[in-house]
Amino acid sequence: MSGDLSRGLQARHLNMIAIGGSIGTGIFLASGYTISIGGPGGALLAYGLMALIVYFLMTSLSEMSVYKPTSGTFCEYSSLYVGKSFGIAMGYNYWLNWAITLAAEISAAALIMSYWFPQVNSLIFSGLFFTAIFLCNIFSVRVFGEVEYFMSFVKVAVIIAFIILGLFTLLQQPHFGTQQWKVGDAPFHNHLIGFISAFLFAGFSFQGTELVGVASGEVKEPEKAIPQSIKYVFWRLTLFYILSIAIITLLLPYNDPRLVSQDSVKASPYTLIFSYYLSHYAADLINFIILIAVLSAANASMYSATRILWYLGKTGQAPKIFSRVNPSAIPIAALLASALIGSFVFFSSIVGNGAMFSYLVQISSLSGFIAWFGIALSHYKFRKNYLPAHGGVSVLHYKASFYPYAQIISMVVLGFIIIAQCIPLLTDPNTTYHWLDFVVTYASVWVFMVFYFAHKLIK
Repeated sequence: MSGDLSRGLQARHLNMIAIGGSIGTGIFLASGYTISIGGPGGALLAYGLMALIVYFLMTSLSEMSVYKPTSGTFCEYSSLYVGKSFGIAMGYNYWLNWAITLAAEISAAALIMSYWFPQVNSLIFSGLFFTAIFLCNIFSVRVFGEVEYFMSFVKVAVIIAFIILGLFTLLQQPHFGTQQWKVGDAPFHNHLIGFISAFLFAGFSFQGTELVGVASGEVKEPEKAIPQSIKYVFWRLTLFYILSIAIITLLLPYNDPRLVSQDSVKASPYTLIFSYYLSHYAADLINFIILIAVLSAANASMYSATRILWYLGKTGQAPKIFSRVNPSAIPIAALLASALIGSFVFFSSIVGNGAMFSYLVQISSLSGFIAWFGIALSHYKFRKNYLPAHGGVSVLHYKASFYPYAQIISMVVLGFIIIAQCIPLLTDPNTTYHWLDFVVTYASVWVFMVFYFAHKLIK
């Protein structure tokens, strides 16, 4: 039957959904690589500035979500406040983003299992994880919320433990500290290019915070839960990322060769720190936590893709069958379609463990930046064109700060990030690039433009 979604999520679920979508391999693995390319100062500044942009985006999303809660999130806001063609392109871009991310995360989870079971075919683990994620999403939204809450709680607990142990190590070992900021050309390694590369990786790490907006249509008392969740998620994520990066830069020099690797759990800064206290068990612990983080992200990806496609079906931008919900208020057709795209994980396992996975990550990451740009532009248009004709700012229960400067700054920075995706490719002396690399790098932009202009022509 066609219908609306239930409001089965509580504020605590909303908090952990957003945290769970943002804490993953970006902090457990890529944080060390970010320091190695930008130096301690470049990495810390990059994460600090990105945290500010995320704050601007989340307060913008919060204002619109409280004014009009919807599981179409900024895809609906893009249609209402920017234009129908822009909204449709944004909707399909965001749906494909999370459906592809689902494939990438399950593929990553299968690769992680090879750390313990190198002789087992990764297709077996892919099938098991895919089935488990599907089952978590086919029952009521509360089941999804509880599973995501538990997995996110585990990740948060490990990060807190890392921060405490890192601080204890700094106090206990006098040879650690600010002297790591004086190694080589630190604190800003590779100068501007290093900072830009670090800034791009910082952006990848924060992606997923906008899931608060996706879940806003299924949360109880959204006018209270959403602003509270935005504040909760932003400050905790900022604290986790900034403190973690700061501690790593004080414990390890940026030119430590172990930080360069992104595909080995033994090179994770978390593994290196925990190994002081847990010896050879540290790598097993961090590998398990990364597995939890990846499965949590896959779970959130399936949820998000399903809700976005349900919204597209409900608004007539996709076949109406996708708006149908079962007796538990789960959009079953949208779930099956999203799972079908996510089944590319099996194709990536057949093609090879490395190449297809990296392509999937690249496409989904850029889609996330396009979605962020859509949030900033939608809020700018909402305040400038829509709100004055509907009661003005006095009707808002929650008001974002620093309008319009926050939105303009966000759009300029995100526009630069989207354009600058090729910079790491061009500046890496160890990389031989081909024209196909540029096509894949900007694949999300081409997809967005196809949907945008196709709707313009049909209209």
